Amino acid sequence: MQLAPLENPPQPTLVDDAAGDAGDAAGDAGGDAGGPPAPAAKPQAEELQSLVAEVAQLEEAIRQRKTKTNSESDEVVVEEAGQPRSFQFAAPVLALQALFIMLLMMAVEYKNTGGGGSDGHRRLGGGGGVSEEPSGEQSVVGAYLDLYPWFQDVHTMIFIGFGFLMLFLQRHGFSSVGFNFMISAVTIQASILTNGFWHMVAEGGDFGKKIEMSSETLIKADFACGAVLITFGAVLGKVNPLQLVAIALFELMVYGLNEWIGAIELGAVDMGGSIFVHSFGAYFGLGCALMLGPMKAFGHKHNSSTKNSDMFAMIGTVFLWMFWPSFNGALASGDQQHRVAINTVLSLCACCVSAFACSAMFRHGKKFDMVDIQNATLAGGVAVGSSADLVIQPAGAIGIGTVAGLVSVLGYVYLQPWLEQNYRLHDTCGVNNLHGMPGILGGVGGAISSGLAGNMAYGQSIGAVFPERASVAEGGSGRTAARQAEMQLAALMITVMLAFLGGSATGYIVKKPFFNPPKALFNDAENWEDGDEKCE
Repeated sequence: MQLAPLENPPQPTLVDDAAGDAGDAAGDAGGDAGGPPAPAAKPQAEELQSLVAEVAQLEEAIRQRKTKTNSESDEVVVEEAGQPRSFQFAAPVLALQALFIMLLMMAVEYKNTGGGGSDGHRRLGGGGGVSEEPSGEQSVVGAYLDLYPWFQDVHTMIFIGFGFLMLFLQRHGFSSVGFNFMISAVTIQASILTNGFWHMVAEGGDFGKKIEMSSETLIKADFACGAVLITFGAVLGKVNPLQLVAIALFELMVYGLNEWIGAIELGAVDMGGSIFVHSFGAYFGLGCALMLGPMKAFGHKHNSSTKNSDMFAMIGTVFLWMFWPSFNGALASGDQQHRVAINTVLSLCACCVSAFACSAMFRHGKKFDMVDIQNATLAGGVAVGSSADLVIQPAGAIGIGTVAGLVSVLGYVYLQPWLEQNYRLHDTCGVNNLHGMPGILGGVGGAISSGLAGNMAYGQSIGAVFPERASVAEGGSGRTAARQAEMQLAALMITVMLAFLGGSATGYIVKKPFFNPPKALFNDAENWEDGDEKCE
């Protein structure tokens, strides 16, 4: 009987080849007559046997290496079963968008008489004060032209400044700028609803009233978006887009609650958002990162930058640095807006110089580090936010900026590595150093400023700066300077506590298998077409 040939005959391995060579050598050494092997051939046979053993060890090492790579590598770019992660993101987010349409249809409408927001006709006279204009189309156009340039400055910071600042990761560029784009668009829509809800609560719970849409509404939505993007920086590269959307929705509810407690119930003044935006976003992000923090994020080879990625990130830094005065002053009015813009510019300039000097002083090798220059140079804008419109002079703004640059650089050089080593807290962008600690510095500065303020400031009643310090007849509560300082500090402490607890709870929720956490960290490949090749 003739046997059919094998369709896939086994291929010889390196070991088989070497063993065959050894057998051939031994056969040759035995001679044609089958006599005893020649003595000279014995060392050759032993040498070939040793070679066989070495080749076998090499093959075993290669096999083990492949097994380890397949089991531990984070280069998995395609799901073994089911749909890609981007498809799993699409259906829930489309459903969310449909929900936005229904809720906005039922709960939001344009103001009938225009104006910049809840306080009526704001800054329409152009002379520094609040002038009254007749209601109607003229008021609508005036308010729009008055606020829209400030809104666009803040909008530029959100979409270009934050987006490009996060481009420093060498293989996460698509995700950094793309997810920033997406999550900002989601947050703006959601925050219109959440901010409106908490404003209704502040007004006594009249939920039958519709949310009034205006230019000021969009500016406040951008502020809420800023807090969410700060949180994004803490978990950058460690979450997928569906997790990001969930984090944003949870955060916006806590954000509105915190603002209601601090600004409405306590009467704290925080024009530039040092407390309610920067500190809140940073410590919400740290709480979330602490709960999410996959162990393999620490020391990950892709949690790094290249010269090109750092250059793109500097674009974000420069945009943020230039437009920060508009962020701090967008919702100020009259003379306040004038002081906010000037104080913010002075603080940023001082912070830039301080950050460069401290980077060269404290970094290894006594050279500038791009991490410090990208981030710590912005800390002055964060720190001066709470007191930018308060009773500080130009020297005070410069002093705040100088200290903020120092604190931020020290955070990047010493505190962040210490937190990673001792508390396993992985903060990708170092938001604690740029937003958290400078935000606390700004909150404390605002409390000191309010405690030192007299009954008059800049030729007008102190109630124009601190509304609760106005007399009861003027619509305030007659609060003393010391009491106002206490409320400023109380708002700061509540913000830090509420943000961290809210972030921790959110992180615990979104790390569940339902959200399909990413396998590949700091890598575009799981979510973007050709992301791996283009982000080398």
